[in-house]
Amino acid sequence: MAADDPRPLIGEPLSLDLLNTRWRLTAETEDLLTDVTGLAVWLRTNGLDQRCPADEATLSALLQARDALAGAVRDPADPTPATLTRVNAVLARGRLRRSLTPEGPAEEAGTDSPAWLPAWLAVDDYLRLLRVDPTRIRACANHGCLLHFFDTSQNRRRRWCSMAVCGNRAKAARHYARSRS
Repeated sequence: MAADDPRPLIGEPLSLDLLNTRWRLTAETEDLLTDVTGLAVWLRTNGLDQRCPADEATLSALLQARDALAGAVRDPADPTPATLTRVNAVLARGRLRRSLTPEGPAEEAGTDSPAWLPAWLAVDDYLRLLRVDPTRIRACANHGCLLHFFDTSQNRRRRWCSMAVCGNRAKAARHYARSRS
């Protein structure tokens, strides 16, 4: 993980980490992907900085993927036709090449342009999460929060992007409401 990444939640699967490049801790929405400097931070955080260029073309492709994923997570069980079109447009830019090596089976992602690799990987990761369990893809229960996470808790009851941030705010609000009664 990159030390210079300012986001409050990092380390989620790649697709959700891309969604989490927009966040809100106050009334103001923050966006890591406003320029190639932020893109470079995101690529570094996700270990893609050696494989993908931090340039305007990559930023544009990644923003298209983020918009597609934002539509997809709204209702994973019933995506709109427009969402399907946007997701599939990103997926059409790449492919997965499988091979047999001396070490065993191998997979390598390839795209029609290096700029599309991080976008394709993120959307492909979303498909992986859907195959694992779409009900574990969650938005933070704090209605003011924009962050998403993949619930890996044993009881599948995680509600907050971070207990230290949103969970604590909810507890403080409940305490304040009780004390006012």
